[in-house]
Amino acid sequence: MAIVKDFSVEEKLVELARLQKLDSKLDQIHILKGELPMEVSDLEDELAGLNNRKNRVEEEINGISDYIEQKKGIIKESEALVVKYEKQSENVKNNREFEAINKEIELQQLEGKLAEKHIRDANVELTGKIEALEDVKKKIEGKDSVLKSKKDELGKIIAETEKEEKAFETKIEKARTDIEDRLLYSYDRIRKNFRNGLAVVPVERDACGGCFNAIPPQKQSEIRQRKKVLVCENCGRILIDEELNESVKID
Repeated sequence: MAIVKDFSVEEKLVELARLQKLDSKLDQIHILKGELPMEVSDLEDELAGLNNRKNRVEEEINGISDYIEQKKGIIKESEALVVKYEKQSENVKNNREFEAINKEIELQQLEGKLAEKHIRDANVELTGKIEALEDVKKKIEGKDSVLKSKKDELGKIIAETEKEEKAFETKIEKARTDIEDRLLYSYDRIRKNFRNGLAVVPVERDACGGCFNAIPPQKQSEIRQRKKVLVCENCGRILIDEELNESVKID
C-alpha cells in the first residue's frame, strides 16, 4: 500500500495529471515499437516449428535410405544364392534334387523381384520427402531473413528509446507513490478501458478531452474550482481544467 500525504484535491488532480502525461509518453514509445516484439516472437515460434519439421523429414529420409540399402543387400544375397543353386543343379543325381534346387532358385528370384519393387516404392516416397525437405528449407531461409530484418528494426528502436523508456518508468513509479490507493485503482481501471490509455483528460472547447461529449457550464465551473474529483458522465474519465493540464510539466 502506497504511503501518501494528505494532499488537497487540487494537488491530487495535479499528481493524476502528471501520471497520465508520463504514462502517455511511455505509451508513445510502445507505439513506436508497434507490433514488432510480437512479430519477432511469432516468427521465432514459427521457425522453431519449421526446424522441427525439417529434422523430422531428414530422419524420415535417413530411414528410407537405410531401408533401400537393406533391400539392395537382400537382392545381392538372392543373386548370390541363385548362382550357388545353379552350380549345384549341374551336379544333381535325380529329379527330386533338381526340382528342389529349382524351387530354391525361383524363391530367391522372387525375393529379389520383391525387394526391387520395395526399392521402387521407397524411391518414389524418397523423392517426395526430398521435395518436402527442400520446401521447408526454403521456408526457413525466408523466415530467417524476415526475422533478421525485424530484429534489426526492433534493435534500432530499442537502442534509440531504451534510455528514455527507463527514465519514464522510473518517473512513473515515483509518481504512483504520491497518489492514494483509491484514486490509483480508479485511474488504472479507467486506463484499461480505453485503447489510447487516457484516464485523465482536460475539458477542451466545452467538451470532454476523451470522448468529446459536451460538459455543462455548471460542471465546468466545478472542475475549475478543483474541490472535487469529477468524471465525465459519458465515458467515466477523470476531468481536469485546461489551465491545470497545461501547468503540469514532466520534462
